[in-house]
Amino acid sequence: MAKVVVMDHPLIQHKIGYIRRKDTGTKDFRETISEIAMLICYEATRDLELADVEIETPICKTTVKELKGKKLAIIPILRAGLGMVDGMVALIPTAKVGHIGLYRDPETHEPVEYYCKLPADCSEREVFVVDPMLATGGSSVAAIQMLKDKGCKKIHFMCIIAAPEGVKKMTEAHPDVDLFIGALDEHLNEQAYIVPGLGDAGDRIFGTK
Repeated sequence: MAKVVVMDHPLIQHKIGYIRRKDTGTKDFRETISEIAMLICYEATRDLELADVEIETPICKTTVKELKGKKLAIIPILRAGLGMVDGMVALIPTAKVGHIGLYRDPETHEPVEYYCKLPADCSEREVFVVDPMLATGGSSVAAIQMLKDKGCKKIHFMCIIAAPEGVKKMTEAHPDVDLFIGALDEHLNEQAYIVPGLGDAGDRIFGTK
């Protein structure tokens, strides 16, 4: 069964409080989203496998720990997910980055793929799918299914703010995918926005609101 980890780190909570404010401008919002992503990534990578490697220090030979395989991939869901990539790549510079683009069909309200570009060896990598908001869960469920259809097996999902409805949908659809959440909010409103939330993350990251 998937783990659902809601962050309780004071720095994460402080920074999420800052981006919730409606008067936080685009530059500060964008920078803080990246910082939060880095902090959540630090927690989400806690269980990565390590291997023993013999090295030589200036003093002597010794055995140290290194990431086993070093094969990680970060897959943002376009477009808001892009705001989380830089902070994660700062921590894991060897990670490859793919992109999944989805939009919601206005008739059926179902997610429709419009773009998918993944690392060639994505199926061999430990994959972190990222999107700032987990609202209804439709896009995230679809994106992870796309990755599974392409052979990916080790998948994790990271978001900054989630609604209980989205968490429920994700854990039911993908019980093998761990969720790492910055803050779990109250509910969705009639327009499927997270309450209290922070508005449209994409608009606020890119200044298009």
